[in-house]
Amino acid sequence: MPLRKGCSFFNEPCLVAKKFLARPQHEGVGAVVRRSIGRFELKYFDPFLLLDEFSVTAPAGFPDHPHRGFETVTYMLQGAITHEDFEGHRGTVEAGDLQWMTAGRGIVHSEMPAAQGTQKGLQLWINLASKYKMIEPRYQEVLSKDIAEAEDDDGVKVRVIAGEAVGIKSPIYTRTPTMFLDFSLKPGGHLQQPIPKSWNAFVYILEGEGIFGNMKSQPSNSHHILLLGHGDGLEAWNKSSKLLRFILVGGEPLGEPLVQFGPFVMNTQEEIDQTIDDFENFTNGFEKARDWRSEKKIN
Repeated sequence: MPLRKGCSFFNEPCLVAKKFLARPQHEGVGAVVRRSIGRFELKYFDPFLLLDEFSVTAPAGFPDHPHRGFETVTYMLQGAITHEDFEGHRGTVEAGDLQWMTAGRGIVHSEMPAAQGTQKGLQLWINLASKYKMIEPRYQEVLSKDIAEAEDDDGVKVRVIAGEAVGIKSPIYTRTPTMFLDFSLKPGGHLQQPIPKSWNAFVYILEGEGIFGNMKSQPSNSHHILLLGHGDGLEAWNKSSKLLRFILVGGEPLGEPLVQFGPFVMNTQEEIDQTIDDFENFTNGFEKARDWRSEKKIN
């Protein structure tokens, strides 16, 4: 499907308000992540709790661990990850595939390499409003071949992971209203993408170098996160001689109190204390964790 052409779809382009490099750090067991949201420079960007660009090679991985109170979005870039949880849900997320997991009241799961070599992907954590924190867990999974794509004659391609772009709407249901778009711009490519004015939004660059927000801005390159300021759309240019690939993510801020203890995200310290008690005593959503262990096998 071709992208629409014509004038700007917005009145006030978002400029880059803050930019920094996501540096490698160790996470899980032997895995390496570039964490941009969720580290000391940026603890929280409402409603986003964490963004990791991860790289994992067997036998490293993310063995059995819990979650409560938010959603995890896994988007694979290279290789494959096998997921298992204590409800018996098991599957493999391959390159280009999407897994949108609502942890809700509680999930214990593992994420381990499903192939030889290095597996690479993105994981985004999205906070849930207080009224949704204790809902039953659920999954939304989309194969790469089923993710809608569009491309124009000017070198711009988009994969619509969540939300809407160029008239294409993702089937993913987002309890916290969210857009997640994967853009590729060939040399000379120019992008204009509307963003709801009240939302927080950011760009994370996967490959290449681009100019964002204003033609006079300094170019930004891979592994940088760019927090966008006030406005109703993003404008981007690829003035380099190589492909530019980045994700544009935006979400409606919740504006609620937040207390986080590792993989548990609630609204008050009392709720966190209760969550720790539930997990340690296998109650209130964590009952099946008592006797469950993942297989942790590398295919």
